[in-house]
Amino acid sequence: MRSIPIQIWEASPAEWVTTFVQATDVLSALIGLFIAYQAYRGYRRNDSRPMLVIAVGFLFALAVPFLLVVLYVLVPFLSETVVAVLSQLSQISGLFAILYALRMPA
Repeated sequence: MRSIPIQIWEASPAEWVTTFVQATDVLSALIGLFIAYQAYRGYRRNDSRPMLVIAVGFLFALAVPFLLVVLYVLVPFLSETVVAVLSQLSQISGLFAILYALRMPA
């Protein structure tokens, strides 16, 4: 018969790891917003529809998942599962938008 060790405490990452992950999440959301802004400016300047789709793609891929996590922290009745599913759908939608924009004629 195999013996299974009993875990007395819950393993959790070090505090600096949690801080680092949170900081990089904020940084990636800010960079995504900056790229989306630059793509939107390119759309306005050149009237290039692919740039508009790229801007929307970066918003959905990087900014919306971060905002969903912030919303999860602020709104107590939101389920973690719902936020995770919406975040993944947003990221996939954003990546498909970017892929579509790269295939669009200019």
